[in-house]
Amino acid sequence: MTERPGYVIVGNGRWAFRMHAILEGEGRPVRSVERSRRSPSEETDSYGARLRSAFTASQAQIAWLCVPPGAHVPIMMEAAMDAGLHVVVEKPWLCSAAETHRLQKLAKATDRLLAIHYEYCLVEQVETWRREWSPGSGLGFGGRLNISRPNHLGLSALDNLGSHLFSIREYCVPESAIVEIACAYQQSDERRVWLQRSNQQIAEIDLLATKEPIIQRFVALLEQAIHRGDFPFGLEFASSVAAESAKWAGQTTRSAPL
Repeated sequence: MTERPGYVIVGNGRWAFRMHAILEGEGRPVRSVERSRRSPSEETDSYGARLRSAFTASQAQIAWLCVPPGAHVPIMMEAAMDAGLHVVVEKPWLCSAAETHRLQKLAKATDRLLAIHYEYCLVEQVETWRREWSPGSGLGFGGRLNISRPNHLGLSALDNLGSHLFSIREYCVPESAIVEIACAYQQSDERRVWLQRSNQQIAEIDLLATKEPIIQRFVALLEQAIHRGDFPFGLEFASSVAAESAKWAGQTTRSAPL
């Protein structure tokens, strides 16, 4: 039996604790990085070296970054790769094109896998859409994702919540036309996507209703890819998701009434 890889979790919020529990429940060894935040007086090189030491000491094979986006993310990723770890980053991916390219080059040079956690792409109905409707030319794509919780991360709803919707479109029907994307905090919970043709809806997925083990599927796919390659949710995919989100944001801003 193949030995299951160990994980090290970076972050101390709600999601970090949830991922810790899920990975342990799947029988993976899990540790956490203490003091993962950069102190105000800490130089970049010192911060990276401290993280690299923590990753090495964890004896893990995969670092899972459960932290919001920011300048710290590339530093964490580079430190993990330098320590010999593969890396999973939570969405949304907001790094610049130049930073993304630099990290891709480093990953190739060190033979590391960089993954962005787009869990909803592994819903069974989403996979069905990909088989039946890809690439989606001639179709319209719409999605709404509202949550009742407040905005604890300081991220726009489009960046944070919308990344789920844009990732589903990019994975299933990248050539579809976006007809609606709506996201909000502190609203009645709603998570759904749909496809339409000639203004008639032809398919819909209620993401809120799914009880499928989509995070566990992501973990299994990730671990297979480490040994076999061909992982769909890397930085190139994440960059496409971010680009479509930015394009939509620009279109909606220009069309807003003065």
